[in-house]
Amino acid sequence: MKILLPDTVPLNPALPEGWEAVTIDARAEIPAVHHDADVLVVWGASRRHLASAAEQLGELKLVQSLSAGVDGILAAGFDEQVVIAAGAGLHSLTVSEHALALLLSLVRRLPESREAQQRHEWSSELGGLQPLHPEGRITTLIGARVLIWGFGQIGQTLAPTLQALGAEVRGAARTAGTRSGFEVIAEETVLAALPEVDVLINILPATEQTAGIVGREVLAALPDHALLLNVGRGATVDQVALREALEAGTLGGAAVDVTEPEPLPDGDPLWDAPRLLITPHAAGGRPVGADARITENLRALAAGTEILHATER
Repeated sequence: MKILLPDTVPLNPALPEGWEAVTIDARAEIPAVHHDADVLVVWGASRRHLASAAEQLGELKLVQSLSAGVDGILAAGFDEQVVIAAGAGLHSLTVSEHALALLLSLVRRLPESREAQQRHEWSSELGGLQPLHPEGRITTLIGARVLIWGFGQIGQTLAPTLQALGAEVRGAARTAGTRSGFEVIAEETVLAALPEVDVLINILPATEQTAGIVGREVLAALPDHALLLNVGRGATVDQVALREALEAGTLGGAAVDVTEPEPLPDGDPLWDAPRLLITPHAAGGRPVGADARITENLRALAAGTEILHATER
């Protein structure tokens, strides 16, 4: 039995007896000598690499993604009999950390402080005596009403930290209920809830249903002082509507780690939108616990038991 590992990240999973691991170029076609592979691990793979795997790996049983999203893998056209497992949970800590950094940067106005520093200006507007809750602006997470749309493992990792800093946190998902001790509202009630939201954190996956879902209607429903974060997928946000809301002053600020397309073209007007912080898809990029996940799913495959985070197709 053979597993192909990508060369884009150091990996050393514990293999079941009788398994062989081979590291290959994740951006090139699969070498013919490895067309007998049973498992392919995907991280930073090119379209050519995935297309080659889908077409040429006739013995393939499992594609293990180290990314939480598997849309690129699904688009490659793997046989329906091949199990595709997502890397859900491998980025919960790093994406949560980045989301918190973006949010605190907006709340504490770090971009403005950096601009003042470049002007050699000790800004009395940004420092000194300040009201805790000024009219029309979020300057603290204390008492801030936060809604995390897409309340999976990342959202459930981030929520307790925000709560510890004083925020009132709820999630939004397909069905209402309670997850990890937090209230979760159903997606169909999000629009009605938005007028009472100070911070909307988008961690939605890219699907046909979520394409452009954070658009004009959603942005208009938020209070003018509200902040928007997107650490999910760029395709879920209408970037024209986002820029227009920021320019019109009907959104307090935003931070996005993902865009559509990526990289964001040099001439895209989104770069120059006011009160917008853009990071270059930097939230994840380093799967935590990848070796253990690969080992666990290899054992499940060998034993014929359930594969963790297998994608419905």
